[in-house]
Amino acid sequence: MSIDLVTRGSKLKRTQEKQAQVNKELENLSLYQHFACPFCTKTRRAMHKLNLPIQMRSVTQGSAFRAELLEGGGKVTVPCLRIEENGKVNWMYESSDIISYLEKRFS
Repeated sequence: MSIDLVTRGSKLKRTQEKQAQVNKELENLSLYQHFACPFCTKTRRAMHKLNLPIQMRSVTQGSAFRAELLEGGGKVTVPCLRIEENGKVNWMYESSDIISYLEKRFS
């Protein structure tokens, strides 16, 4: 068992209906990340605590997601949250900004 699993705390509790609504909204979000990156770990822990099963995309060398991040976001820096809303795509870098956005939107 990894230390990340042991130290990340409990999840936010929602009603089944509310969680289903949140999960539907999460279909438009994806997190580009490296497993070993400390800022990605910080972001994943916040996602866990907020009970946000966002799709993860690993950007390891040679990954198709790495090329996608470079093309869409303009740089290969992680973590990066891809946010698709109203037909537009925004790329949010910086773990603190991502966590703040998720807390405001889903707390």
